[in-house]
Amino acid sequence: MLILGISGSPNNKGNTAYMLNLGLAEAARLGAETKFINVSEVLDTCDTPFCTSCSKPCAGICLEGTAMADVSELVQKADGIIFGTPVYFGTMSAQLKAFFDKLRHLRAQFALCNIVGGAMAVGHSEYGGEEQAMSAVRDAMLVYGMTIVGNTHPEVGTGHGGVGLTDPAEGNKGAEKSMIAMARRIYEVAKATQELRQR
Repeated sequence: MLILGISGSPNNKGNTAYMLNLGLAEAARLGAETKFINVSEVLDTCDTPFCTSCSKPCAGICLEGTAMADVSELVQKADGIIFGTPVYFGTMSAQLKAFFDKLRHLRAQFALCNIVGGAMAVGHSEYGGEEQAMSAVRDAMLVYGMTIVGNTHPEVGTGHGGVGLTDPAEGNKGAEKSMIAMARRIYEVAKATQELRQR
């Protein structure tokens, strides 16, 4: 079982990273192999850090020789992915959007189909766009054919469509509880659906 935490924040030690690492720690406790990926770092290895539609259909040629190529391979092996983003102007960060766009060659291959995913967003103010940002992330996951879960778990509590919070993340007991719930859901649903991801 491989579960990834993919951060759309340029800050590796900020709120998004904190929450993702909390979720990954819970997944690891349950028995999964985990890995944290910062999209800013991998996008920096590309000549152009966003999609320019350089080939139609997309062949992923812009990723050759970059860290994004390695991440592309890793994403295809995942059983579950937690996507986290800071809220930028009411939606996901430009970095995370670029990450989804740069992997579009995987869409035609159905490579992310049935991978279990969850969304997390952190804003700087109450009602600061967290729900909108999570919705954008969920929409991208749906386009890739992923199986989406929220943060409701019978052993933890009721939740919603993901983990939305206002910073600071550390010490935010409600958000921490929600992330643990979503990590458990991702792990359990991924375990139950492993046969769907025979590669």
